[in-house]
Amino acid sequence: MGQPDVVKTKRAAEELDVSARMKRKDFESELAKLQVELVRLQTWVKAAGARIIVIFEGRDTAGKGGVISRITQRVSPRVFRHIALPAPTERERSQLYIQRYMAHFPAAGEIVLFDRSWYNRAGVERVMGFCGKDEYERFMRLVPSIEKEIVDNGIILLKYFLDVSQDEQRRRFADRIDNPVKHWKLSPMDTESVRRWWDYTLAYQDMLRGTDTAASPWYIVPSDDKRRARLNLIAHMLSKIPYEKVKVELPRVPKAEPKPKRVEDGLPARNIVPARY
Repeated sequence: MGQPDVVKTKRAAEELDVSARMKRKDFESELAKLQVELVRLQTWVKAAGARIIVIFEGRDTAGKGGVISRITQRVSPRVFRHIALPAPTERERSQLYIQRYMAHFPAAGEIVLFDRSWYNRAGVERVMGFCGKDEYERFMRLVPSIEKEIVDNGIILLKYFLDVSQDEQRRRFADRIDNPVKHWKLSPMDTESVRRWWDYTLAYQDMLRGTDTAASPWYIVPSDDKRRARLNLIAHMLSKIPYEKVKVELPRVPKAEPKPKRVEDGLPARNIVPARY
């Protein structure tokens, strides 16, 4: 496969004027339609026993967690499982590199959403020196064949890379610093990505060139406009899964049985939460 055109990944979104970004009302309207389809996908996955893995990679602040939260907002966590692994333990560092990820692979009727994945080795681990050159090269050599085995085993594997511009990344980090509810998203490792923008650029270019295969392609998601990015990714994901609408037998709401004479109305509670709102 030829090398992807790096110029294309700079995307039109970099030139998107702030005033042209999608309005919240329009976003919520379109999202509601897609979430109906996600529920239909969920029903089909359970009925068909399908197994699906979706990988979300991208630069820090690109919106991986945000799009995952919109995907999982109206569906069952027993079907859609959000996996965001912490740094490996001492034991996990002694295992095969991909082993701790495989422990979370889907069984029949499950969709696993990896918020970062085994591609940490090609990104942060390479840039920050958490793996050696031999470990990195071994990963890049083996991962295409591993992913082909995953696909050949009947698992649907989708890989998304959320791409954000340098200026937009800086703006989002500044917003996290100014907004107390976003402070938990900040870490020295994340903010270091601002300083090392070009190191990460090179790492991601090499990663995409080496692991964008016919069996398991990458899909780039321009993400300077978060709302459009979320809608575009969800719509594309739905289009790549051959789900069908499954008829659901909905129950009727039954009539309540008559109240027994010995039962009083209400609950015998001494402590009730104050109605402050």
